[in-house]
Amino acid sequence: MASLQSLLLFPGPSGCSIPRARTAFVPTTRVSEVANGVGAMRKGGLVVSRPLAIRGVDEPRVLNGDRKNEKPIIVIDNYDSFTYNLCQYMGELGANFEVYRNDELTVEELKRKCPRGILISPGPGTPQDSGISLQTVLQLGPSMPLFGVCMGLQCIGEAFGGKVVRSPFGVVHGKHSLVYYDESLGDTLFSGLPNPFTAGRYHSLVIEKDTFPSDVLEITAWTEDGLIMAARHKKYPHIQGVQFHPESIITTEGKMMINNFIKSIEAVEDSIPKP
Repeated sequence: MASLQSLLLFPGPSGCSIPRARTAFVPTTRVSEVANGVGAMRKGGLVVSRPLAIRGVDEPRVLNGDRKNEKPIIVIDNYDSFTYNLCQYMGELGANFEVYRNDELTVEELKRKCPRGILISPGPGTPQDSGISLQTVLQLGPSMPLFGVCMGLQCIGEAFGGKVVRSPFGVVHGKHSLVYYDESLGDTLFSGLPNPFTAGRYHSLVIEKDTFPSDVLEITAWTEDGLIMAARHKKYPHIQGVQFHPESIITTEGKMMINNFIKSIEAVEDSIPKP
């Protein structure tokens, strides 16, 4: 863990180039039908330059945003089919995004892309199986908004000293749970949501409460049986994550959470002094 902590870089990204055209990377194996959009093939994937939907039975879908000349939110895909449902929500909310597999680029290459924010997707395995995700939390999280989903939250917990363990209540797959959140924390991913709300859970691992790094992170949401469902950084509250899946149809307010993440990006941008 000490080696990870030593990777922290300050200040924020520099040397940013002019934002490139709005794109989304979609592995060719996931594409069944492209509608209402224009795409161009490249090795290993599809580059999308206009709003589109990819649809098909049991196929992930992508909808890219439509805000011209806006830097993208970069999505680190931990080889999970839910990733493109998260992307669809962002696209429907007008955000531009680019998707890269967790071993497709280095943290330094990601940094040079100058994203508005970063979303770390769910995925199989443990945080140690998440490619650049752990390093991204530590190196880029302090300087830009970062949102971790499921494994993404586990990466945040482990990166800052917590321990990821098997849930004492076993594996859950498509489980409905009531999630409670701390309303005293002000603007969070849950602003405007009912308390509690219903969330869809698909996981076997959790951040252990006994080793939770409470000197660095704070718990923002939990289940009735006390499992950690969300956390954020105390010094850098724009580093935040959830254990459940906002993009699941089971999660009643998932799209609003994604919108709150986008709002947190805008708040950080608004706080930067204009030249």
